[in-house]
Amino acid sequence: MPKPNIVFAFADDWGRYASAYAKFEGPSSINHLIETPNFDRVASEGVLFRNAIVPAPSCTPCRSSILSGQYFWQTGLGAILQGAQWDESIPTYPLELEARGDYFIGYQYKVWSPGRTLNAPYGATRTRYQSAGINFNQFSHWVTRHASDLGIEGAKQVLFDETRANFREFLEARPADRPFCYWWGPTNTHRTWERGSGKALWGIEPSDLKGRLPKFIPDVHEIREDAADYLGECLAVDKGLGILLEELDQIGELDNTLLVVSGDHGIPGIPRAKCNLYDIGCEVSLAARWPNHISSGRVVEDFVNLMDLAPTFCEAGGIQVPERMTANSLMPLLTSVESGQIDPTRDFVVTGRERHVAFAREKYLPYPQRAIRTEDFIYIINFEPDRWPMGDPKGLDQPNATLPSYQELAYDTFVTYPEIDASPTKAYMIQHREDLDVEPLFELGFGKRPREELYDLKRDPDYLVNVADKPEYDNIRGELEGRLLKVLETQNDPRLMEQPCRYEFEPYAGPPQS
Repeated sequence: MPKPNIVFAFADDWGRYASAYAKFEGPSSINHLIETPNFDRVASEGVLFRNAIVPAPSCTPCRSSILSGQYFWQTGLGAILQGAQWDESIPTYPLELEARGDYFIGYQYKVWSPGRTLNAPYGATRTRYQSAGINFNQFSHWVTRHASDLGIEGAKQVLFDETRANFREFLEARPADRPFCYWWGPTNTHRTWERGSGKALWGIEPSDLKGRLPKFIPDVHEIREDAADYLGECLAVDKGLGILLEELDQIGELDNTLLVVSGDHGIPGIPRAKCNLYDIGCEVSLAARWPNHISSGRVVEDFVNLMDLAPTFCEAGGIQVPERMTANSLMPLLTSVESGQIDPTRDFVVTGRERHVAFAREKYLPYPQRAIRTEDFIYIINFEPDRWPMGDPKGLDQPNATLPSYQELAYDTFVTYPEIDASPTKAYMIQHREDLDVEPLFELGFGKRPREELYDLKRDPDYLVNVADKPEYDNIRGELEGRLLKVLETQNDPRLMEQPCRYEFEPYAGPPQS
């Protein structure tokens, strides 16, 4: 039997937004408002994962983990975003498949960045195939700019043709006698988006989102519109996925391909989402298709960490999993014929973060967190609770502070609270932070946090009430703390095992190296 091709479709900042999940959720779920037929096809012809969690809700450390099959803190300077630098002694699944499995490898759009060297874990520029362009990554902006000349559907088609041409460039370059390993990494679901594009380009009515937003953000038009624009970008990703399916089918390789689809963390520019260890920041879509190996129509409840994909791809490609990969292959879950909980030991995932883009006032310091997510609970340790979790408020915590402009808050990157991407949602919440109905939500999203957080998800699905100090939760809190710390100790997390911890000093803290 020939080795399978391995195709990974991995969208930037794409949380768990796909219509395949709607049937598992209540009628107020956002997923009832969208149709993602291509993702749904992969899921229905393969397996859908309901509890897929990222190792870190920040793109570079998350991608470091996925490529290397290790926790982000095991990847050197790959553990941070701004200032990241790839250690080429760390094995990554694509380079291992190329070197030991005779795979032809390539990618378009984003793999591993920002950081030095750009996309190094996937071969850097040597394996890049995108001569048709990268305009797909600015989908709603580009379509809006060109709609008057081309029409909306015509402008969309240009971008779909771009991603098709890039994929064909790769397919035509591959030797006929070698399997291939490919990464499709669109970034259009990352900020920014054209305001109003969800409705204008995709027909998503902001008013339809009323009553469907998480309870920790105001249910107002400005924020509904922002969410609708994001969902439009998710639909564009699904269209791009459909192009991959078509091209694989056209060359007769679709059924000899392990196709996996996911994203690197939750929605940007929304409080408690990206850069946070709550569900909206860490839960992602995940589906896989591989005929004759993955039985169709299965739904898996096991908790899986996306870093488990690296050993999975190595195993699928018939090569030995490098010893440094501490993650666990998903192959037993993929090849099982069962649905539900397959492996009883997969009942939790550990996540965390260190430095993203924001820093304390006098030193560039991280906001270190680690968390464990189980079926019923999220337990979080904030190792430095005196720091600002969403970054420096830049004076907004002081009396008579000058408010940045709407443009800065909504569309410019490094402004106040820079751990939250600039967005209309962020602008609304900061501008209305003293309103009686917004103030408590603002504190939840932007304020300082206690050392420990515990949320009972059965009673509190939007993780609004921290019960870490409630006596009736003492046993649960202690058990989860013990399980979390055991993983950190076993996997030699510097945040726990080093005194002083490396993340408090240059080059992990301090200005990014030039």
